[in-house]
Amino acid sequence: MEISLSNSTKNIHKISIAPMMDCTDKHFRMIMRKISSRALLYTEMIVAQSLIYTDKKEKFIDFNEEEHPIAIQFGGDDPQILKEAAFIAADKGYDEINFNVGCPSPRVCSGNFGASLMKEPFKVAKCIEAIKTGCNLPVTIKHRIGVDEDDSFEKLNDFVNEVANAGPNRFIVHARKAILKGLNPKQNRTIPPLKYDVVRKLKKNNPDLLIEVNGGFLSIEKCIEALHDFDGVMVGRSAYKNPLQWTEIDQKIYGEKINQKSASKIIFSLMPYIENHVKKGGDTWDICKHLINLVVGIPKAKIWRNSISHKSINKELTIEYLIKITSELKNMGY
Repeated sequence: MEISLSNSTKNIHKISIAPMMDCTDKHFRMIMRKISSRALLYTEMIVAQSLIYTDKKEKFIDFNEEEHPIAIQFGGDDPQILKEAAFIAADKGYDEINFNVGCPSPRVCSGNFGASLMKEPFKVAKCIEAIKTGCNLPVTIKHRIGVDEDDSFEKLNDFVNEVANAGPNRFIVHARKAILKGLNPKQNRTIPPLKYDVVRKLKKNNPDLLIEVNGGFLSIEKCIEALHDFDGVMVGRSAYKNPLQWTEIDQKIYGEKINQKSASKIIFSLMPYIENHVKKGGDTWDICKHLINLVVGIPKAKIWRNSISHKSINKELTIEYLIKITSELKNMGY
């Protein structure tokens, strides 16, 4: 049975896979789509200005039809450029657009976007308005619970209320504050403490807003618990580092009857996709660098991963070899 949730959650994605730089490219998203047909997938963050002023737009926004539902995430601070980027995304066929106001990268913040924009809620609202005028898609915003010393609940609540006037469809709140000076992006994912209680209070104070929580979710069971307080849950590094542990999303979150999924089944189901990628001039490692995370916690897993990596380094990672060692996985029951 599907878990019982409030009516508001019926109209949004209960589970999403977070946008992650150098991780959530179209190949990883194809792997996750084999794991769940329902989870909302995200692109890596795309700087709107880069999209507008490049001659290679497809490189930035290309995706496979099988990836739906899929959201594109933009970073930026110029409403007009964001409006143009939104038009391009809608024309391409994305299902949602997300505006990033949570990235703590120094490079991003030096451009006055990402988490630093939380200090300018009026500007954020103008950016949301511009994105909405550039498309007819749902527009969401991802942000932190605070930035540096601006981390009081009052500041957070005021930020959300100011931005809410612009009409975003959903707020995705990373339950950590961002520390822009002294911590790098990786440290910002772990050192600032998680404060789910702050996001819970935000939802209680704003019951009519759709609020999705992000940060530190390591299991489907924890997501189910969170869905009784929040309208959605976003999963990040745990899905990338151990995607196989999320194979029951459709069953446990959406109540769908599914066949058991194993590492070998998922890899074999991706073989036509890998073959097509290679035929177009791509490298098997483009996909296999993500695939190796499927094989963890089983006998000889490290040997399997190392063999893939070694073959790739020596330019010997062929489809035939991948089929051979995946068959060995299948014979072992994995």
